[in-house]
Formats: sequence, structure tokens, C-alpha cells
Amino acid sequence: MHRSHRVAGALVGSAVGDALGAPFEFGPAGQFTARFPVPARGSWTEMCGGGSLGWEPGEFTDDTQLALLVAASLVERGGLDEADLFDRFVRWAAADPPDVGSQTRAVLTSGPPWDVAAAEHFGSTGRAAGNGSLMRTTPAAIWFSRFGTETTMDAARRLSALTHGDPAAGEGCAIFHELMRVALDGEDPLAAVPSALDLVADEHRDRWAAVLAEDWTPADATESNGAVWPTLGSAVWALRHGNDFAEVMRLVIDLGGDTDTVACVAGGLAGAVFGMGGIPSRWASVVHGRVPGQGDKMWRVADLQQLATALDGKPLQSYDPGVIPRIGPTEVLPGIWAANLDGARYSETDFAVISLCRLGEPFPHELQRMAYIADNDHNSDLDVVLEDVLDDMAALRAEGHRLLVHCHGGASRTGLVLRAWLMRTDGMSADEATTHVAERWPHLGLWNVSFTDALERMRLPRD
Repeated sequence: MHRSHRVAGALVGSAVGDALGAPFEFGPAGQFTARFPVPARGSWTEMCGGGSLGWEPGEFTDDTQLALLVAASLVERGGLDEADLFDRFVRWAAADPPDVGSQTRAVLTSGPPWDVAAAEHFGSTGRAAGNGSLMRTTPAAIWFSRFGTETTMDAARRLSALTHGDPAAGEGCAIFHELMRVALDGEDPLAAVPSALDLVADEHRDRWAAVLAEDWTPADATESNGAVWPTLGSAVWALRHGNDFAEVMRLVIDLGGDTDTVACVAGGLAGAVFGMGGIPSRWASVVHGRVPGQGDKMWRVADLQQLATALDGKPLQSYDPGVIPRIGPTEVLPGIWAANLDGARYSETDFAVISLCRLGEPFPHELQRMAYIADNDHNSDLDVVLEDVLDDMAALRAEGHRLLVHCHGGASRTGLVLRAWLMRTDGMSADEATTHVAERWPHLGLWNVSFTDALERMRLPRD
């Protein structure tokens, strides 16, 4: 898998986990599966919103708000500037965000400067091992992953210490940073747990080793999962037992308790492991939120993907091509229409849109799925993405929606999905599906050999 897919997956996965878990925060165990015993792929999905604070479907919480402040400081300052970051935290807290951890609030509103505020709070209360520094550290784990183990673990401790004076919290962040570094490099983060523990301070190693052991389960936790130990322990446990991103999310949210934060932490790791394409598009498409005290900017998946690129030190690309000649919409298959980017953007808003290229802004359509497919050979997770898209299309069609499939030019990626749909629904071979679509959609592009290979791998049964 190309590193860019893992980096985007880590940042978006963290925000998706946060938003997915928020409605179930402080609820009982098993609530997620009780409400969604099977995947919800139609108009209404598991991004249900609600909860005690009335979150919108897909809206992220303070976990991601603080993470975005970390990311902005790193990118704008070119590295870790603790004074700048602490000032951003303080301004955020002063803007009265709807959800703030009690420990973080106490430190940010106490008045002392950045280099003593958390230590003074810990000295006076003896309580500072919450999960509030762990939940926001995914952007820093991405940024510092380029500079090696020692640098990323040291940065994690320094970042944690801005609000969490207990070094145990910093050691948890350091472990997370190292596991993320390994995952982003395409290696197995679970296999790296022992070596990461070797670098933990002696006085904290045994306790961290206990919650990260292969046989540890959340039932073994000695604190609620608002504490840093069971939060990271539960995230790693779910990564061990989940077969994909969605299953990891189900496992951690079903634990109950601090569901948004545990899912946020697990989502960052799972996103790095399974990649951006492994995150269900029905979740990533709707994740959004604002950062109090930072203006009115609405963050969405395209913004998170752009930010992930910047955190990884890569040049940014524009995903707003301006106005292009419209192609379509044209009904190519029964109930399924095709278009290019602007043909879809300016189409009737009662279409359920399946977007196969990255967008600067979502469309005005009420129903839109944005899948992560690149028109190159970097789609190692193409089979997973294609299955996810087809499953969503089937659910939306079953509800009676007209579907509009598009990519930038309406050619290669659009043609991939149209042909795959025919193979699944009509039992056609790849060649038969290609001929059928080409007769009805003259813009079909066949240059991407990896797309053809993906169709051949489907091997769907014929009627």
C-alpha cells in the first residue's frame, strides 16, 4: 500500500472513529451492535449523531478539534513549538467548546504558562493520567514518523506534558507514536509492541506491558476507559481482533464508556493499517466539524486528506479543477446514471451520488458517497473499496434512489464501477460488462490495467 493511503487513513480514521463513537459516549457496553446489528448502508448509516450533547451525524468532538490544533501548529511552525500550541489550546478552551475533558479544561483555564501549567495541576491533584493527550496525538505521530523512533517518542512525551503532568500519559503517547510510525512504514504495529515497550521509562514499563499484552482484554482493565492505559490497551486489543477498519470500530465502541476517544485512538491506528480505502465511504463521506476559536471553517474529509499530506511533508495538490465542460448525467444502466465531475456537481439534487475522485467540497446533494480511488497503480486496497462501493449502491438502489456515478472525467473510474455493477447484478464477465457499458457510455476509459485486473478478480457467479 502506498504510504499516502496510510497517512490519509490515519488522520481520517481518527476523526471517523471520534464521530462514530460520540453518540454512544458513556453508554453501556454493546450499544453499538444493539442499534446496528448489521452494516447500515442506505440513507441512514451508523453515523447516527445524537448522544448527550446532540452531535450531528458525522460531527467530530473535542478529540479531533484538539488534533487539528496540533496539526495546524506543526505545519505552520514547521515543527513542535510548545508555546504556540499551548496558546492555541487556551484560545480554543476560551471559546467554550461543547465538550472538554475535565483535566484538560483545568489546565488550560488555570492561568500559568505552558511550561508549568500541567505540572502544577498534577502536583496539586495527583490526577493527570486521562486519555486527553493520547486522543489528539495522531497528527503529531504522522509528522514525527519521518524522523525515527527516538524523535517521535520524545515529541509525544513533550506534547502530552502540555496538559497531562503524569508521565504515564506521556509514555502512552510515546508508544502510540512508535506504533503509528511502524504502521505508516507498512510494517505490523502489533509486532512492534515489545520493542516500543523497551523504550518506556522503567517505572512505567510494567503497567504498560500489562495492558498491551497479547492476552489482555478490556475486561482486565483496572480503570475506566477514560484513563490512558485502557484506552490504548483497548485500541491495540481491537486491532489484534478486528479483520478490517469497520470491525475494529465495532469492537471498541461496543465497550461503552468513553467511546469517542477510544474509537478515535483505535481509528488512527486502524486507518494506518488498513489505509484510506479501508475506511467505509459511508462514514468518511460525512465526517465534519469546526474548531471553536478558529473561525468558521468547516472541516471535511477532503480537508483532512490535504492536511495529512502536509503533515507527511509532501507538496499539496489542488482538488478544485474549476469549471470543466459537463458530461452527463446519462442513464447508462437501469436506475444508474454516469457523468464527469461537473456533470454530477450540477445535476438534479435528488440523485444519490457516488463520487470516485477527490473533491474540494461536497455537492449539494443530500446523499453522497466519496470513495478513495486513484487513477493509478497505487490502489492496493482496490478490491475492498470496490466491494464497499457496490454494497452501498445496492442498498441505495433498494431504497429506490437514482444513482449517479462519476469521477473527474467520467471515464476510467466511472467505467470501473459501472462494469463491476453489471458483473455483480447481471452475472456478466468482465469482457461482457465492458462491451455493454461501451455501447451506452462512449466516454468509457480502459487505460488503467489495474482496474481491469480488479474486475477479473471478482469472479462473480453467473446466473
